[in-house]
Amino acid sequence: MKLFSAGQPSAALSFNLLHAKCSGRLKQQYICPRDDNQIVERDQMVKGYEFAKDRYVTFTPEELKSLEEKSTQQIEIAEFVPAEKIDPVYFDKAYYLGPEQGAERAYRLLAEAMRRTGRTALARYAARGKQYLVQLRPLPEGGLVMQQLLYSDEVRPFSEVPYEPGEVKEQELALAQQIIGQIATEEFKPEKYEDDVKKRVQEQIQRKVEGQEIQITEPAQPQTQIIDLMDALKASLAAKGLGAAKPAAEEDAPARKPAKRAPRSERAEEKKASSKK
Repeated sequence: MKLFSAGQPSAALSFNLLHAKCSGRLKQQYICPRDDNQIVERDQMVKGYEFAKDRYVTFTPEELKSLEEKSTQQIEIAEFVPAEKIDPVYFDKAYYLGPEQGAERAYRLLAEAMRRTGRTALARYAARGKQYLVQLRPLPEGGLVMQQLLYSDEVRPFSEVPYEPGEVKEQELALAQQIIGQIATEEFKPEKYEDDVKKRVQEQIQRKVEGQEIQITEPAQPQTQIIDLMDALKASLAAKGLGAAKPAAEEDAPARKPAKRAPRSERAEEKKASSKK
């Protein structure tokens, strides 16, 4: 297999640190706070592991090299699992896989077999001195993608998030489902979305390049007041031009009948009694 990065780091914007006096690009230096902030050069550095507070064991480059996983350039499949059983919270970096010369038939066979069975492969891959847990899954175009996964001890449990479960009101749920249904789609089309912040920054950078001042605007203040959830859901529907339709629970409820009037004879008797009083 050949690996091809699926991301484009060059697409991200980055800024460099410059000297404000002469606009020269700065270089990073390391200092030792124990030795009067003396600058430490690369050839004077060693790597260490902190096993207790401010206590380290150091390793030579040769010792670190011996600890590294040997790169085999092979992807060893351990098992096949349904694609939907892998929670995306475990997803890390993705790579496209291409076949080595002479491996095209095996490549196509593996991709098609996984596509028809609806399963993906869990495998191990060694590179850069580390062993990675990866998922191989077929692409609609006919190829394969290798999704690097996090190990279980690298994912924080949701139990650490402050969250209190509670009941959901049926009327609020009906409105929320209506909002979802009105803007739901069956496919993910990433080309529909652009990084608006990146575009705005690029425009301001170009203004600077042309010698103009950038436009500074005050960010909108976040709303912190507590609002009624039903009102918020109805406002969301109205903002999308959908109208705030009655929840299903209200639509299905039978219309209330007007109160029955008493017979005419009984009303006449009541009228006489009130006049005598």
